[in-house]
Amino acid sequence: MKRILYLLFSTLILFGFYACNKDFLNVSPKDQYSDAAVWNDPNLIQAFVDNIYGGIPHGFDILMMSSLCDEAVFTPDWGAENFNRGLLTPSDLEIFDPGFWGSVQTVIRSWKTQYKYIRACNLFFSKIDQAPIDASLKQRMKGEVHFLRAYLYFQLVEMYGGVPIITQAYTLTDSFNVPRNTFAECVDFITKECDSAAALLPLQYSGDNIGRATKGAALALKARMLLYAASDLFNSQASWAPGYAHPELVSYVGGDRMARWQAAKDAAKAVMDLGIYDLYKPNPQSAQEAAQNYQQLFLQQSTPEDIFVKFFTQKVNENWMGYSPGQYCQPNGWHCWGNNTPTQQMVDMYEMADGTPFDWNNPAEAANPYANRDPRFYASILYNGAQWRPRPSDVAPLDPNGIVQTGYWAKWNAQTNSVDTIPGLDTRKSPIENWNGTYTGYYMKKFMDPTVDAQFVHQTVPWRYIRYTEILLDYAEACLALGQETEARTYINMIRQRAYMPPITSTGQQLINDYRRERAVELAFEDQRFFDVRRWMIADSAYQDAKGILIIYPLLPDHTTSPNPTYKVYSAIHRAWVPHAYFLPIQLDEINRNQKLIQNPGY
Repeated sequence: MKRILYLLFSTLILFGFYACNKDFLNVSPKDQYSDAAVWNDPNLIQAFVDNIYGGIPHGFDILMMSSLCDEAVFTPDWGAENFNRGLLTPSDLEIFDPGFWGSVQTVIRSWKTQYKYIRACNLFFSKIDQAPIDASLKQRMKGEVHFLRAYLYFQLVEMYGGVPIITQAYTLTDSFNVPRNTFAECVDFITKECDSAAALLPLQYSGDNIGRATKGAALALKARMLLYAASDLFNSQASWAPGYAHPELVSYVGGDRMARWQAAKDAAKAVMDLGIYDLYKPNPQSAQEAAQNYQQLFLQQSTPEDIFVKFFTQKVNENWMGYSPGQYCQPNGWHCWGNNTPTQQMVDMYEMADGTPFDWNNPAEAANPYANRDPRFYASILYNGAQWRPRPSDVAPLDPNGIVQTGYWAKWNAQTNSVDTIPGLDTRKSPIENWNGTYTGYYMKKFMDPTVDAQFVHQTVPWRYIRYTEILLDYAEACLALGQETEARTYINMIRQRAYMPPITSTGQQLINDYRRERAVELAFEDQRFFDVRRWMIADSAYQDAKGILIIYPLLPDHTTSPNPTYKVYSAIHRAWVPHAYFLPIQLDEINRNQKLIQNPGY
C-alpha cells in the first residue's frame, strides 16, 4: 500500500511540474519539419521536389510489368496470374491494391498513391512563388514539378483512362466529390504540362543533378502521350465495351485521328531535333559486337540514348521490395530468385539472323532453336546452354564453366537397369534450390551485370524510363499510320542496323507487323509491352497461355546420353483475356468516397 501511495504522490508531483511549465506542450516534433521551415529553405524545398520523383516507379521491382503481359512469368505468382486472367474487381485489386505487400511498382501505380504524389505537386505550386529562393532555381524546380505532374497523370491515364484533373492541394475541409475528366481533356492537360516543363527546364545537367527531368524528357513524355492518344484503343469509342454509357472516359469520341498521328510524329521529331541524343554504338561490324553493344547499353551509367533515367547506389538490409534486379531475376542455380522469366512467346519473337521469322515447323530451326538468332536475343535471354557467370563456390564443382542448365538429362542406372532423369541446376527440380526455378525454361539476361555476384551484392545499373530508341520507334509508328512507309522503314532500319540485322523491305500490314515485332524485341522488358498490346488492341493474342520449353537430353541405344536435346513447347501458365482488362477498375473505396466517379467498363 505504501508503494502505491508513493507512486501516486510522485506522479502528482510530476504532473504539477509539467502543468506549471507553460512550454511543455509547445515543442516542435523532432521527426518532421514545419510547413514554414520547408518553404523557406531551398534545400528542404529541393528535398520536397525530389520526393515526388518517387511517384514514378522504376522497372527493377521484384515484380516487373513484363510478367503482367506475354513477355515473362513471375515465378512466385503472388496474385500476378489472377491479373493475367482478368480477375481483378473494384473490391479486390490484388497486386494493384495500394495496400499490397509484395510489389512497389504496382502499388505506386495505384489510384490512391498517384494522387498522393499529385497533391504534393499541387502543394508545391501553391507555395513556391512566395519561397525566398533564387529565381533560376525556382524556375528549374517549377519545370521539374510540371514534368512530374504530367508523368503522374500520364500513368493514371494509361491505367484508368480519363481521371479527375486536380490542380489544388485539397485539405480536410474541401469537398472530394469531383467527376472524371474525359480522356481528351486529360491528354490536353498532360501535353500542356509537358510544354510548360520544357519551357523551364535545361537541356542537360552536370554533377549531382544528372537524372533530373530535362527539356528532352518533357518533350519525350509528350511524344509518348500523343502516340498513345492516336492509337487504336483510345480511338475505339469503347467499341470493345458495348453499352458503356461514357466512352469519352476511355477514348476519343470525335475529332481527326490523322491529326493526332501528325501531332505524335511532330512531338517525336521535336525530341530528335534537339540534336543531343543518338543511338548507342549504331554501326557494329559483326553480330557478336552487336550483341555485346546491346548488352552493355543497359549496364552503362551513361549513354547517348539516355533521356530520362533513374540511378541507384548499392544498398544494404533491404527486403524484396527494394532494388536488387540481379538477385530477383538471375537463375536459382546461382542462388538467385529466378523471377520474371521470359516466355516462349517472347523468345520466338526474336528473328533468325537473316531476318526471317523463327519457325518451329522448320526442322533445322526446331532442332537447334538458339542458333543464328537476332543478336539481341543473346544479350537479353539466358537459355539452356548459354554461357553466364561463374557459379557460386558451392555449386562450381557441379558446373565449373557457368553454363545455364534448364534441361533434363536421361542417365542409365546400371544398378537398377532403369533410366534416371537428372534435372539441370537451373530447373524447378534443381539440386541447388528447387523452390524458385523457372516455369518457362528461360531467365532474363538483359539488365543483369555479369561482374556482380547478385547473391550478395546489389548491382547499380540505372533504369531507363525513356531512351532515344523509343523516340525513333514512336516516330516510325506515326509515319506508318500516316502512310509514310519509306520514312518509317528508314528509322526502323537504323535500329536494326545497330542490332546487325538486315533491313526490312515490307509494306502494308506486313510492315506494321514487322514494326511491332521490332518494337517488342528492342524494348523487351522495359515496361512498354504491357501498354503496347492494349493500345494496339492485340491483347487477346498476347494473353494466351504463357508458353515454356521442355528440354530433354534423351538416352541413346548404347545407354549414353545424347548431346543433342529434344525441345517441346508447352503451356506453362494458364492465362486468359477479358476486354475489361484494358483498364484497371477504380477501387471501391474511391467510388464510395467520391460519388461522382464513374467506374470503368466491365466492372
